Amino acid sequence: MASMLLLGVAILLYLASTSAQPAPGCQTHCGDVEIPYPFGINGTGCAIGDGFEINCYKNAGGNEKPFVANVEVLSISLPHGKTRMLNAISTYCYNNKTGQMESSLWSLDFPKRRWPYRFSNVDNKFIVIGCNTLAYIYNNYNGTGFTAGCASVCTKDLRPSTNGSCLGVGCCQTLIPKGLTRYEVQFSPYDNTSVSMCDVSDTPNNLQFNACSYAALVETESFYFSTKYITSKGFNDTYEGRQPLVLDWAIGNITCDLARRNMSSYACLGINSECLDSNNGPGYLCNCSYGYEGNPYVPDGCWDIDECKENPNPCPSGAVCHNTDGGYRCSCPPGRKLYKNHCSPDINLIIGMTTGLGCGIVTLCATILIPRWKKRTKKQARRACFRKNKGLLLEQLISSDQSAACNTKIFCLDELEKATNNFDSTRIVGNGGHGTVYKGILSDQRVVAIKRSKVVEQNEIDQFLNEVAILSQIIHRNVVKLFGCCLESEVPLLVYEFISNGSLYDLLHGDSSSNCVLTWDGRIKIALEAAGALSYLHSAASIPIFHRDVKSANILLNDGFTAKVSDFGASRSISIDETHVVTNVQGTFGYLDPEYYHTGQLTEKSDVYSFGVILIELITRKKPILLNSLGEKQNLCHYFLQRLQQHGNITDIVDVQIAGQAKEREIIEVASLAEMCIRLRGEERPTMKEVELRLQLLRAKMLQENQELQSDNEFSSLLPPAFNRTPLIQYIESASVVNSSTHYDATRFYTMEQELVSWADLPR
Repeated sequence: MASMLLLGVAILLYLASTSAQPAPGCQTHCGDVEIPYPFGINGTGCAIGDGFEINCYKNAGGNEKPFVANVEVLSISLPHGKTRMLNAISTYCYNNKTGQMESSLWSLDFPKRRWPYRFSNVDNKFIVIGCNTLAYIYNNYNGTGFTAGCASVCTKDLRPSTNGSCLGVGCCQTLIPKGLTRYEVQFSPYDNTSVSMCDVSDTPNNLQFNACSYAALVETESFYFSTKYITSKGFNDTYEGRQPLVLDWAIGNITCDLARRNMSSYACLGINSECLDSNNGPGYLCNCSYGYEGNPYVPDGCWDIDECKENPNPCPSGAVCHNTDGGYRCSCPPGRKLYKNHCSPDINLIIGMTTGLGCGIVTLCATILIPRWKKRTKKQARRACFRKNKGLLLEQLISSDQSAACNTKIFCLDELEKATNNFDSTRIVGNGGHGTVYKGILSDQRVVAIKRSKVVEQNEIDQFLNEVAILSQIIHRNVVKLFGCCLESEVPLLVYEFISNGSLYDLLHGDSSSNCVLTWDGRIKIALEAAGALSYLHSAASIPIFHRDVKSANILLNDGFTAKVSDFGASRSISIDETHVVTNVQGTFGYLDPEYYHTGQLTEKSDVYSFGVILIELITRKKPILLNSLGEKQNLCHYFLQRLQQHGNITDIVDVQIAGQAKEREIIEVASLAEMCIRLRGEERPTMKEVELRLQLLRAKMLQENQELQSDNEFSSLLPPAFNRTPLIQYIESASVVNSSTHYDATRFYTMEQELVSWADLPR
């Protein structure tokens, strides 16, 4: 009976391992593109299911090309669960013969019931290219969905001049939400003939606008804007009507826990494989376990990685590396023992040499061996510091994150000592509560800022690793870029890009602040850039990040006074389904959220409160903790709200340097936004995305009014009638495709604009 039971178990395991396998002799390539299982060529029975079948067609030249439906496939990635495809570009062109606008629109639909695909919200962006163009990307299916739009404007005086810049002049871009499986494109229907026929021959470069506008959902990494797209050669002509697009895919629509309960359909068949829940919608992915690589969807598909060959020196000095299944081990030569970071010396050999050679050996040791011993001891000490500072953990973190591996480098201490002239005191550019910042020049002539911690405590090392882990995932023009770190010293070091103009706090409140004139437009620009960075951290980064120490001293300014958010030592990242995290209260008094201080619950609204204090600093040029008329210390927020309650406005406490520049309406607009940000209840504060939008609209209105004064109404003649009659905010509000019922951030973009229009009429 026991034999029969064992035989039955063996049969069940065999059936489970063979129920979802590719058939023998399956075609693994279509042309130059690899088609790995669970994908397969259509009609051959080689795919795991219908949605994973790939059509392989021959083109006119006789070359094979893979397709999903009618979309060409460029590559398939198993470890990341991604498929790159060529997506068509939608166009909206003026026909000189008919005098009409003609559109060629493209949509994609991957129904969840059939296809495993959904558009990657991390790797893609919706882009719009053209002059005076308004286009939308939307998905209205069964009464639900999302809508997002982008407006691109250019005139004789406001024109794109920089390649790679897609910030609203000639080119704009916006994000998409998670879980999107279907989208359509629509251009705003207005007369565009003035764009195609506008006379700009008097401009320095003799700029001639293109009569076409373009819109598409494209891969962010492969898209690069060129000013030629709206002048000499169109975007559609350059890329022959198609751009790369990234799709996420997953197995089924259940989690790993549920999938393992039914082994007959469980897709992770590799012996050394593991299951991961999808980050973009339902379903799961399979990956080979750490130390293995290959295809986890087939039995015996994951094979061992030879760590000794992949890593040139995984073992301590003097030890020999031996590869093992899924790892490696180190051993020392006979007669020597392996310690934590080195092999012990051969005692018998040393005694024999000393006895036989006498004074010659002593001399040899003094001239050759001792320097080597000192060098080796120094190397061992640095290796010990590396391990104490959790260097192995950081190496594993960087190796497991492809984006971090590309952007983060672990520097050796010798290189940083050379860059700072052995940390000379003349290289110090700043001191803070957590450490000292030095200016350094690397061997490749890059100028960097090197942050050196002051104390050696476990919580400081944890904050250091936290800052590296967070900054290695962030790529944003308004966040200080982390080049790498060094762990070989007693205290860890961080290497950043060098920001030359100091901090916003120094500019507003430093010793030379009275001699520095920061214009009103410059203050709004800095606030907008800092808000954009925080909005990205909260809602657009792959993992939501709360900064937890937003203050003017952590907003750095480069040569062009572009804002860079810095100091992420206290930041916290949370999972996408969390709204808050309970943690020890950290922050700077004057900026600290009162609700967070009393409850210990950190939310995205905690950063909003701190940003509101920065807005008040920009308006009043007063420190967050100031002395009142009685010589007592007072919180700037309380002082600000007190003035609002007593006088109804703050025009009498506005910084004198901007009193003659800013219009009263603009100051009241920023003051109103600041008052909303510092409300005691977090739920009554706006999100950073809404703060960014309101600042965008304010600065756009300021630029538009300035250009109207300078060009004597030349700007309005180049815009469609709807722009001439009403401001841009009201024109977007009137668009019929806005869906206010959606819950995505992209749609809240339009809901907020409508709300701002209503706020403009409220009494102040």
